[in-house]
Amino acid sequence: MNTLSYKTVSANAKTVNKQWVVIDAEGEILGRLSSKIAMIIRGKNKPEYTPHVDCGDNVIVINADKVKLTGNKLEEKEYISYTGYPGGQRFISPKELLAKHPTRIVEKAVRGMLPKTKLGKKLYTNLYVYAGSEHPHAAQSPKTIKL
Repeated sequence: MNTLSYKTVSANAKTVNKQWVVIDAEGEILGRLSSKIAMIIRGKNKPEYTPHVDCGDNVIVINADKVKLTGNKLEEKEYISYTGYPGGQRFISPKELLAKHPTRIVEKAVRGMLPKTKLGKKLYTNLYVYAGSEHPHAAQSPKTIKL
């Protein structure tokens, strides 16, 4: 048996097989859901995973407004933003964020679990989050995944 014939196959932009996936977030715990979504977007669930290539799937998250947080995180957790002006640091709780922008909680959680590089920004564009159960990506014929 010739052991030199086995070569490690690295994926590139041409050989990657990207698919569309729908995930229902209703009743799911935010952190556990987000880590699974980040893994799918990164492509770590595929055998041909390559760290420097966008080899993950496009993920559509529906019912993002019905996601759960455990403990007192709904009131006590704080998302911090800065306006760029002196004294412009702003704090918002997940309860207030859900009322204003229901999709941003899932987006922020997944973005925090992706790499903080150019590739991470590109991977983040593969995430589509919707508050209701409808999405406009029916033409891509996505498959539904139960986590």
